[in-house]
Amino acid sequence: MTQSGQNHPTNWGKPTYGFAGLVSFLRAPVCHDLDTLDADIAVMGAPTDEGSPFMPGSRFGSRSIREHSLRFGNSGYFDHDANKVFLEYELANNRIVDVGDADVLITNVEGTFENITNLTRMVLDKGAMPVVIGGDHAVTFPVVRAYSEPLHVVHFDAHIDYSPFVHGFEYTNTHAFRHIYHMDHVESLTQVGIRSVRNNKDWVDDSINDGNRVIGMREFGEMGPDSVAALVPPDADCYVSIDIDVIDAHESTGTGSPEFHGVTTNEFFEAMDMRTKFDMLGAFDLCEVSPEWDPSGQTVRIATSGILKILAPTLLETVDPDDLLTRS
Repeated sequence: MTQSGQNHPTNWGKPTYGFAGLVSFLRAPVCHDLDTLDADIAVMGAPTDEGSPFMPGSRFGSRSIREHSLRFGNSGYFDHDANKVFLEYELANNRIVDVGDADVLITNVEGTFENITNLTRMVLDKGAMPVVIGGDHAVTFPVVRAYSEPLHVVHFDAHIDYSPFVHGFEYTNTHAFRHIYHMDHVESLTQVGIRSVRNNKDWVDDSINDGNRVIGMREFGEMGPDSVAALVPPDADCYVSIDIDVIDAHESTGTGSPEFHGVTTNEFFEAMDMRTKFDMLGAFDLCEVSPEWDPSGQTVRIATSGILKILAPTLLETVDPDDLLTRS
């Protein structure tokens, strides 16, 4: 029996409402076999929060962001200020795909991290740009570890995430960027939005003394997003890592460690317009969205829109200029 006016009783293969249909990011095709991956962008989840000793819950972040992305459909989205439909070509031609989640091995953090690294490497080997949705902010370490070419890392966060390694305790969401600093291929680390009164002064001093650029909220307000991007050398590959708690807690509560006196949502979206700021955006992650602490869904909406804000102009640069004639 068919539905009225339809040849098939399901919505498989057709645009539908945000509450119906199978879940992938932006309803993009799901790539089950990485050997066949042929895309410009590969969205991957890293749904682990075993590195969150205080308020876990971000393991559900990647699923929640994927679900919210269904509201944007799979035919692109209209940016009023740009007067342009973005992602229309990419979604119509399968240039963005969802490769699923890295396998999480409960209580085996190092094994989970190895899976995240391996999945990232497989994506990179196929020439696609990884877009990683956490999970807590510990996952940035195994993602950046997957790279071998020189990389400049820009880190948006309320917290310094530069804890020392003590008693074998080194894989939480407070350790990632101390790991990253020591990687041979990481040429610079810039940390932006740092402000939490729970930041340990010694950890902040360690980062500064190691030669990293640490930018607090007062300096960020004076510099603006464009000046932050100018700290990365032109034409250098850049990896951007975003903790959603960089946004002020008045506007975004759905995270394990919300902090006040942060960036506004408008400042966040301006900062996420990265293609115009970073010449060579190699990849990015967005972490620490915790649906349990987000009863209104506002944080997941901000996070999903932020990812789209990054992706649209980035993808615009990945297509052959002749193909631009086919865009609306």
